[in-house]
Amino acid sequence: MSILDVVAPKRLGSGFRWLLASSWLSNVGDGISIAAGPLLVASLTGNAFLIACAALLQWLPPLVFGLWAGALSDRVNRKLIVVTADLLRAAVLVVLSLTIVTGTVSIALVLGTLFVLGTAEVFADNTSSTLLPMLVHRDDLAIANSRFLVGFITVNQLVGPPIGAALFAAGTASPFVAQAVLVALGAILVSRIVLPAQVREDRGKRAVRHDIAEGVRWVRHHAAVRTLVLTIFTFNITFGAAWSVLVLYATHRLGLGSIGFGLITTVSAVGGLLGTLSYGWIIRRVSLGNIMRVGLIIETLTHLGLAIATSPWVAMPIFFVFGAHAFIWGTTSITVRQRAVPTELQGRVGSVNTVGVFGGLVIGSGIGGLLAEHVGLTAPFWFAFAGSGLFLVLIWKQLRHIAHDDLRVVPGAAAGL
Repeated sequence: MSILDVVAPKRLGSGFRWLLASSWLSNVGDGISIAAGPLLVASLTGNAFLIACAALLQWLPPLVFGLWAGALSDRVNRKLIVVTADLLRAAVLVVLSLTIVTGTVSIALVLGTLFVLGTAEVFADNTSSTLLPMLVHRDDLAIANSRFLVGFITVNQLVGPPIGAALFAAGTASPFVAQAVLVALGAILVSRIVLPAQVREDRGKRAVRHDIAEGVRWVRHHAAVRTLVLTIFTFNITFGAAWSVLVLYATHRLGLGSIGFGLITTVSAVGGLLGTLSYGWIIRRVSLGNIMRVGLIIETLTHLGLAIATSPWVAMPIFFVFGAHAFIWGTTSITVRQRAVPTELQGRVGSVNTVGVFGGLVIGSGIGGLLAEHVGLTAPFWFAFAGSGLFLVLIWKQLRHIAHDDLRVVPGAAAGL
């Protein structure tokens, strides 16, 4: 058996292989920008507000355009959306590279570029997530999603950033040229996928907002997916509160320097890689519902452990375990949602989930910053522990049913009743 057959089994089909290859290539490019983007911004300005704006402009598009991206993916040819959005990203990166080479780049141009790239990525990523259920049998969704996460961890989190930093040192424009090439190649690979016919209702001249409302109503009527979205939203508030001050926590409380802070991401990614590679073994022995329960317990205890820890020798193993949990739980939640949602609603329901993710992070970041400033550096972690624990108690019984209700037909839900 070849390595290709192990990574992408033949039973998953050639379409899955093209989609997986495209995802891995794009993730290399995105990983490069993780390091190169902040380095470019910092090279143009030392203004803390503008540097903060760079982060904000990458978080804002999912909140502004997430629901619209979901509605569009259920209306228009999904492959066309992904290819168009990725080619747009590549073109914008080429323009940015040219301004760097010619010396005409400015901080305003970079900030605008980040917003445009983030917007295109919303449409590409939201629609890409709807392609997998069209290509892979529902029983194989868990293993298929784990393969995507393996690529994300290895090339986006581990391989991409060092390459981006090295390319930036070699030439300021180099990482952005490389990212443009990789994203464009990813678009070409997606174009080779043959999709089954996409089921669409005849909406006539119905406004997009009605499609968005239909997706929201479907989530509200489906108990399992509704609980899943609320769980992700709530736990991202607590996670966002704690992680918003992580750099200060690492440098001031743990005594780590910039390299040590970067090591936190590496340790978490290694834990995630181990967890994702073992995912097939885990799901053969543990139900998806129990995986979700155990994962949320781990996340709750992570906040407690970090609130107490004062040494990197204690904190690093916690980050390692959290990394494993984050990718195992992430794979499970994606799989549960994809199994439960009808193909024609995948885009809209996925976008509701996206808004929950980023909405929770934005709210949590604000809370974490205020608590750290007025109460103390560990206050966000204590808040995260208390909030996660309370919500976990409230939804404990419902978590058992999330992974088992995905075949249940919700009367009237799809029709928005």
